[in-house]
Amino acid sequence: MTWTDRTEPMDHSLPTNTADPAGVFAGIDWGNAHQQLCLVDEAGQVVHQRRYAHTADGLERLDGHLRRHAPLAGIAIERGEGLLVERLQAAGHTLYCVSPKISARARERYRMAPKKDDAFDAFVLADSLRHEYRHWRPLPVASPALAELRAVIRDRERVIWNQRDLENQLRAILESYHPAVLHLFSSLDRDISLAFLQDYPTPEQARRVGPERMKAFTGRHGYSGRTRPEVLVERLRTHLLTAAPGTVAGKQLTAVLFAEQLALLNDHIRILNKRIDELLATHTDAPIFLSFPCMGRSCAATLLAEMGEDRDRFPTPAALMAETGVAPVTRSSGRTRQVRFRYAANKRMRHAVDWWVFNMAREVPWVREAYEEARARRQPHNPAIRGLGTRWVRVLWRCWQDHTLYNPDLHLSNRTEADLTA
Repeated sequence: MTWTDRTEPMDHSLPTNTADPAGVFAGIDWGNAHQQLCLVDEAGQVVHQRRYAHTADGLERLDGHLRRHAPLAGIAIERGEGLLVERLQAAGHTLYCVSPKISARARERYRMAPKKDDAFDAFVLADSLRHEYRHWRPLPVASPALAELRAVIRDRERVIWNQRDLENQLRAILESYHPAVLHLFSSLDRDISLAFLQDYPTPEQARRVGPERMKAFTGRHGYSGRTRPEVLVERLRTHLLTAAPGTVAGKQLTAVLFAEQLALLNDHIRILNKRIDELLATHTDAPIFLSFPCMGRSCAATLLAEMGEDRDRFPTPAALMAETGVAPVTRSSGRTRQVRFRYAANKRMRHAVDWWVFNMAREVPWVREAYEEARARRQPHNPAIRGLGTRWVRVLWRCWQDHTLYNPDLHLSNRTEADLTA
């Protein structure tokens, strides 16, 4: 079985693996309800094509067919995580994660018409692996500690998204009937703000709060701010506006419910933060990330989880800079040359590096000096941060590759020598 309208791939100038392919090449078009498996031999002929249900029996039959055609040269799939990926890796299979954009362009090698189906997609993945496996790196297998850290830090991100959305909804409710709560403390998502809203959900109840009652309230809830009760009461009464009685009666019910949900999310984030601290304390690579200045535990956990433990995944600093999005994209054709922002990157790593460098630009004197020099050259804020990020990602890559901690004295001495040479 072969596919029509097929053309041979173009030659590549990239370094290749001189070893000959062995066994059968597999491609899996995954889905929530079923998985489409295609196996091709060394000549590109389809030896097996079948759909398997995403059930315990279906995945067991899938494993059986893969073992029956062993040895497999590899399995190409359009995802790098998930239950199916972990199950295949646990069975000892070598997986290659293929970008959906690459597979979409590869389909044009076999068909010019924009026709698409699961069986054809699985074949394209398998045959593309047959042609391109020399240029692709297999998907590394994460250790149990890294897999747990990756799961916790990503789920923490989802909880923070929910917290942000819920806070915005609660803010909109309060602005419509009880805006004084928004101006009382530093932020609405703080425990003290939510506790005040639950104790005094209406403007009429909040109007009875005086300095003594405010002092008792802040002491009861462990208020850690340095604002005196008299100042808090003045803030409260300045913005003590109220809506119609019917609106107040309806809004106070939903406001209390939203405050309870937001308080629960705050508790969940604290639980996740505690677990992240425990995982960082036991992982062997965590001290490398935590040795850098202004590298908080959240940034360290994110970078460690996304970079992984396989040093071959990022063989050069340029590969890591491209993955984090700090390296720009250059388009040059004829007399036209453009340097653009890199959109195709790991968004989690990009945000972690930006936040890390932003904190260093505020806290580390010589980093702040470099940032101010970039702004003096009329660079906007974000390009200036990314420019500093390229330097620090290089240093991070070097320490990560060598399994060494960051040495600020060595870094500053090398920087001084470079400045003198320049």
